Amino acid sequence: MRTFIKSWIPQCLWILRSPSRTFHGNNRLLTSQIISYYESISQGKKELPEYFNFASDVLDEWARLEKDGKKPANPAFWWVNDEGEEVKWSFEELGSLSKKAANVLSEACGLQRGDRVVAVLPRVPEWWLLNVACMRTGIVLIPGTSQLTAKDILYRLQASKAKCFVTDDERAPAVESVLPGSQFLKSKLIVGKGSRAGWLNLKELLAVASADHQCVKTKSQDPMVVYFTSGTTGFPKMVLHTQSSYGIGFASTGRYWLNLTPSDIMWNTSDTGWAKSAYGSVFGPWICGSCVFVHNMPLFKPEVVGETLSRYPITTFCTAPTAFRMLVQHDMSRYKFPSLKHCVTGGEGLNPEVLAKWKTQTGLDIHEGYGQSETVGLCANIKGMKIKPGSLGKPLPPYDVQIIDDQGAVVPAGKEGTIAIRVHPTRPFCMFSGYLDDPEKTAATVRGDFYVTGDRGIMDEEGYVWFIGRDDDIINSAGYRIGPFEVESALIEHPAVAEAAVVSSPDPVRGEVVKAFIVLAPAFVSHDREKLTLELQEHVKKVTAPYKYPRKVEFVQDLPKTVSGKVQRNVLRKKEWENVKKEQK
Repeated sequence: MRTFIKSWIPQCLWILRSPSRTFHGNNRLLTSQIISYYESISQGKKELPEYFNFASDVLDEWARLEKDGKKPANPAFWWVNDEGEEVKWSFEELGSLSKKAANVLSEACGLQRGDRVVAVLPRVPEWWLLNVACMRTGIVLIPGTSQLTAKDILYRLQASKAKCFVTDDERAPAVESVLPGSQFLKSKLIVGKGSRAGWLNLKELLAVASADHQCVKTKSQDPMVVYFTSGTTGFPKMVLHTQSSYGIGFASTGRYWLNLTPSDIMWNTSDTGWAKSAYGSVFGPWICGSCVFVHNMPLFKPEVVGETLSRYPITTFCTAPTAFRMLVQHDMSRYKFPSLKHCVTGGEGLNPEVLAKWKTQTGLDIHEGYGQSETVGLCANIKGMKIKPGSLGKPLPPYDVQIIDDQGAVVPAGKEGTIAIRVHPTRPFCMFSGYLDDPEKTAATVRGDFYVTGDRGIMDEEGYVWFIGRDDDIINSAGYRIGPFEVESALIEHPAVAEAAVVSSPDPVRGEVVKAFIVLAPAFVSHDREKLTLELQEHVKKVTAPYKYPRKVEFVQDLPKTVSGKVQRNVLRKKEWENVKKEQK
């Protein structure tokens, strides 16, 4: 594989600079040798390389080309914050610093190849160093959103059996509070200026670490990263990706949906805990030799986004549909974006009116894409193709995306069904290996010859895919996937709650919000409902991540149930959506 990469990147430079955008009838670009390689693997014409490592086979090759003057003078990484601080790394500097970080993990933390590390950090430069350092050492990285509570952290430590936890000063107390139940944890690494008892300080260790490090020789199918994803009937599942599924698979996402070249600077606002960060802040840009731009925004502020896009030479911008809704409400026409040329979004539905307003205010289209934690980019509106407002675009290679029925048969164009990926007779290599330690749930994702996404949709006569909604009860609020089971479990812990059911409720800004239907315990029936609502909301914020709390609460006498006693969330959800739509009229 290393020989292939070395020959591929110089060719890729010419391909990516080429203005040619030749389309075939099935919407697969014919100009890319990269996609041809992927399709050959997916079609069984070529095998996956036995060995592959993104750090040595891709990042170090860009560093070599950079040093030889064969790559545009663009940094690999550019970080800023509200205080005016900046960090810029070339690919060569990224390589050197990540080698130091690799030695810290191996020597100071005592970690070995295959060990797992949970990293819960905001958008700080060290998070990117840890990503690359884990690749170099063969250590499995488990990112987590910085909003995780102590209960969330304990579950992740116990489920993953992680041997190291990396976080900052603000979140360290939550980790310390669950240490008695974290029997697998061997070391704790803190990112910050100060010291903390029982913790190793990453900054101090990097200052004395050697940059002499030999990258491990990882196999293509070796584990690389795990993302926790919410479920409807249990706690989050662990989505496992290999060195090749992410390290090679994101080339189509970066090249086609993100439309990146080595001259581009990409800003993706995603939280570091989500798979979206892998899409637009690590693999997508770096496999194309682009610069990853980061603004350490603790909270999303439209005025900060406008000023940042005006001040810095950002060419590609990605944020969630909810954020785009906030931006157009702020009116982006007051700003000038001299470098911006490509905007993308994903993670939730994009309203056609938001797309139209953004176009009016900035002169730019928004190219919606679609993927999951279990995949790389599945569908996208590629630059140069007709955008149908509200659609997810067309399938990206090498995926064969279809709409299927309950028996696994492909349905006709225009008919609703489940969005699915063909996995038989050949499973695309750029998919997850499975849910770690959960073969039953992994097997449940296959229906006939297809992997089922759990999303409902239709495909029109031209091959565009349209999202309808979830097959299950997952709530997608401003791009955050929230499993009702977790919120219900938190509510039941409160003495006032006898029963609880959680569903989505439509919202003009977030798309969906969490709504809880609650049956009160007898002793609390006469309590003030307004005060009780606030108390329950605060309780959920403390027990689980704050973004999961129910923004709407309705107290009911009972919950609809099946004859076997199972709560019918679908009945509540249908009624809720119908009532809100009526109110809006």
